[in-house]
Amino acid sequence: MENTVSTAPVGQLKTNKGLLKFILLSLITFGIYPLVVMSAVSNDINIVASRYDGKKTMHFCLLMFIIGPITFGIAYIVWYHKISARIGGELKRRGIDYSFGASTYWLWNVLGSLIAIGPLVYLHKLFKAVNKMNAHYNVNG
Repeated sequence: MENTVSTAPVGQLKTNKGLLKFILLSLITFGIYPLVVMSAVSNDINIVASRYDGKKTMHFCLLMFIIGPITFGIAYIVWYHKISARIGGELKRRGIDYSFGASTYWLWNVLGSLIAIGPLVYLHKLFKAVNKMNAHYNVNG
């Protein structure tokens, strides 16, 4: 009998985040679903990356309801910049071939808002990056 040690985690992270689902469920739930999804994104990056980079991303609900309004919206910009950079760094560390990072946030979510569809492109890229990161984590730990 062979002893094999699995590096896969006991708990599996969800890999089913998508833009169409996000938009439809946002409308149906009157804006509650985005809180759930973005909270999951902040939790996922903490689970996947914290032991490697020693950082902790603020929970999205804390940002939305307390820190963001206190800072007159500046915290939202900082949070999205940092989480985008952190996800991009984790994708590189894991050797996942997908271009995502803080520049994605600035180009698509900020500058892309001038063409109206930019923030949707950013969300699509964010969800795809998180899904790839979570799928790799589910297999490799």
